[in-house]
Amino acid sequence: MKIPLLFLGALITLSGVAQVNPDLQKAAATFATQSFKELYDLLSLPNDAHSAADIERNVQWCEQAFGKRGFTTQRLATPTVPLLLAERKSKQAKKTVLIYLQIDGQPVNPAQWQQESPWKPTLKEKDAAGNWNAIAYEKLYEGFNPEWRIFARSTSDAKGPAMAFLAALDAQQHLKFQPNYNIKVIMDFEEELGSPNLPAAVQQYKTELAADMLIIYDGPRHVSNQPTLSFGARGICEITLTTFGPRLPVHSGNYGNYTPNPAMRLARLLASMKDDAGRVTIPGFYDGITLTEEEKAILKLVPDNETEIKKFLGIAKADNIGANFQESLQYPTLNIRGLDALFVGKESRTLIPATATAEIDLRLVPGSDPERLIGLVKKQVLDQGYYLVEGEPTEEERMQHDRIASFRSHFSYAAFQTPFTSEPGIWLNKAMIKAFGKEPIKIRLTGGSIPISPFVTTLNIPAVSVPTVNADNNQHAENENIRVGNYVDAVKTFLAILMEKL
Repeated sequence: MKIPLLFLGALITLSGVAQVNPDLQKAAATFATQSFKELYDLLSLPNDAHSAADIERNVQWCEQAFGKRGFTTQRLATPTVPLLLAERKSKQAKKTVLIYLQIDGQPVNPAQWQQESPWKPTLKEKDAAGNWNAIAYEKLYEGFNPEWRIFARSTSDAKGPAMAFLAALDAQQHLKFQPNYNIKVIMDFEEELGSPNLPAAVQQYKTELAADMLIIYDGPRHVSNQPTLSFGARGICEITLTTFGPRLPVHSGNYGNYTPNPAMRLARLLASMKDDAGRVTIPGFYDGITLTEEEKAILKLVPDNETEIKKFLGIAKADNIGANFQESLQYPTLNIRGLDALFVGKESRTLIPATATAEIDLRLVPGSDPERLIGLVKKQVLDQGYYLVEGEPTEEERMQHDRIASFRSHFSYAAFQTPFTSEPGIWLNKAMIKAFGKEPIKIRLTGGSIPISPFVTTLNIPAVSVPTVNADNNQHAENENIRVGNYVDAVKTFLAILMEKL
């Protein structure tokens, strides 16, 4: 059933009964519907940050979209592709709010998408058997069913939120409401690459980016899909670990039992880093990370249903880090995100590989020192008897050392955490209550990483995330999607923030 464009009601909040703003509700639904054509155009632009030409088309699209909404735009040059800064001043302005949007997306394998192309947005509805079936996208122009989903790369991560913000600006203009703060919007086109040029750019352009607070329009809501505010995110660094065997792959029959297998050695090396409960066993890895009883009590306020979380993940038992899901997010992680040796499936062959490689990411929390953690992992490799090289080992090194590995690392950005009682926290909480009639769920620290710490440390401003998309959106994977109801709620959320006085 399609929902009407007007939804009124009073919902119970923690503090009593809150009346939602009817004009806000109506305008959000109306302008969300009107924005579906523009959303289609934006999602149709390939946005893999490895392609400068594709990113340039996205930059131009954003320049035009913000320009027609009264923003001035400025490209902030970096060694690769630019950041884009859009700015709109208000006559009543007392403060300046900086908004972060991500426009680039992960690479795609079109063959693994259940539609014509990841760049052709496809509207789908679920049938009784649980299958997603394509329906005409044009149905969205007439009205919408909140359970429909739009499938395309970056629908949720994060072009959907970006377009929802543009729709909210249109609704705000229609309501003739002028925010009492200046708006700056910084658009990142290399987030999926770890935003390698962002820290230096924030330092270089700190005058242009100067603001009183930062809001991030990115990320999924709490798994319950209730309105959510996130007050921190983990940072991230990466390690590429490669073990070496024979100079070239060799026959496993002719040379098996004689030639060491680098894949087997890599497996043993990785297994030495964690126990069966999922805890990192490298000495000192968790040092300096403690939770007070007050912090644990705050984490328990998040209404997680761990039975449902395990069901969603398809696991019988969680790793033993922290007493619950929220506590587990407060500790650094060591994750194997990719393994490579030779071939599997139909391409598998009876060979001993020449090399085996593991891609590892470390998620950082407040208090984590990335250099220290990387150093601890490196020491673990050395303690297992490995001789480390840069690139390929020389012939002399091959003849002198039994166990050889290469170790490369990169630090992307640190974690950040903002108090619930900060100025943006209180302000955004008020806006969310007016939009939804109830208090939002407040997350102390999300598991994912976003490149926000350079803004927090360089500009010396607090930061809060306003996640709006559905948690089951397949971000980074095939068949990424956004629930239509979440998109409309995003417009409502951003409009409420535009209409909340600072």
